[in-house]
Amino acid sequence: MGTQLDSSPKTSNDEQIARQKAIDDWLPITSSRNAKWWYSAFHNVTAMVGAGVLSLPYAMSELGWGPGVTVLILSWIITLYTLWQMVEMHEMVPGKRFDRYHELGQYAFGEKLGLYIVVPQQLVVEIGVNIVYMVTGGKSLQKFHDTVCSSCKKIKLTFFIMIFASVHFVLSHLPNFNSISGVSLAAAVMSLSYSTIAWAASAHKGVQENVQYGYKAKSTSGTIFNFFSALGDVAFAYAGHNVVLEIQATIPSTPEKPSKGPMWRGVVVAYIVVALCYFPVALVGYWMFGNEVKDNILISLDKPKWLIAMANLFVVVHVIGSYQIYAMPVFDMIETVMVKKLNFKPSRILRFIVRNVYVAFTMFVGITFPFFGGLLGFFGGFAFAPTTYFLPCIMWLAIYKPRKFSLSWWSNWICIVLGLLLMILSPIGGLRTIIIDAKNYKFYS
Repeated sequence: MGTQLDSSPKTSNDEQIARQKAIDDWLPITSSRNAKWWYSAFHNVTAMVGAGVLSLPYAMSELGWGPGVTVLILSWIITLYTLWQMVEMHEMVPGKRFDRYHELGQYAFGEKLGLYIVVPQQLVVEIGVNIVYMVTGGKSLQKFHDTVCSSCKKIKLTFFIMIFASVHFVLSHLPNFNSISGVSLAAAVMSLSYSTIAWAASAHKGVQENVQYGYKAKSTSGTIFNFFSALGDVAFAYAGHNVVLEIQATIPSTPEKPSKGPMWRGVVVAYIVVALCYFPVALVGYWMFGNEVKDNILISLDKPKWLIAMANLFVVVHVIGSYQIYAMPVFDMIETVMVKKLNFKPSRILRFIVRNVYVAFTMFVGITFPFFGGLLGFFGGFAFAPTTYFLPCIMWLAIYKPRKFSLSWWSNWICIVLGLLLMILSPIGGLRTIIIDAKNYKFYS
């Protein structure tokens, strides 16, 4: 009897470890760890170069030449720096990996507080991106349809969003990050392609007659609010950090060869591609159209027809990949809660229900509120600024505690201050844009 009693805690402990391992092998983030460094490159490109790139010329028109170029370059430098910090922090505790953003948060701020700080922001970003991409995918399909068949009967945007969502009801059942690497590669190639089409077609069109580079708003307050909103658009364009640790978790790691080496190589390649996409689109687009540019540069371009139709299709393919990359950590969180907290059995049926409900939810919200520009500015500041511009810096200060007034200390504090300003100012502009758009908006039109 006694021997049985002695062995039971040990058995239950072993059972717990085995159960934990079974769950980890099932969850999307930790189930497969054999990614190559170039996976990191195209996952990061797909996550970064979102449809946000198409609104950059419009953001430039609200920022103006000087501030616009400054904000673009500063954002590129700051976000590359904070991304480097996250890659470094992934394995700063020997023998442990922070596979998810909130695990790093919990290590930096404590178990409870870390969850409260990181999870809501990460969810707002990822679900926000997915909803915005539902709208973008639908709008690009609609634009493709109208360009190819200009004499056809016009179809409501609602139906195009549904068509776009139907793809995700299938793709969402791919189990983990490595299984979507093909989709992600296609998406990364597309993002470079449509960015190139956007600026090359603008350049080909040439500088428009009577082009003006002044601010478009009539009143000072309007100009200021638009400026704030444009800051949010830029923040949205640099929002890849929310999935960085999750992407890095798929790379194999040993003490001799930690995952940060291949991951960083992928990030550098990704950031070169980001620069090749963002800077020409923003600068050439604004230069050609001035302040008359639309909030999606492809809408400002009408000819050549076949090229614009193709660019819109490319956007659709890219947004499909990007949606999946941002949805994967959300699936991971929901499935973790279902299995670990609510003790559901890890099964195909559970996954099937969870993921279909999620896709349906993002589709429904996208159909209900399709005002694209304002939503970007609002979400951009609210959640993208913290997770991208300054949360990594705060974690770095909390964990590494660099010497006061050292270079690392200064650079982190500068990023934190700039990020906080961005977080406070851009939702104000975005909210105003939403209110103005909502005045003349009919539900489900």
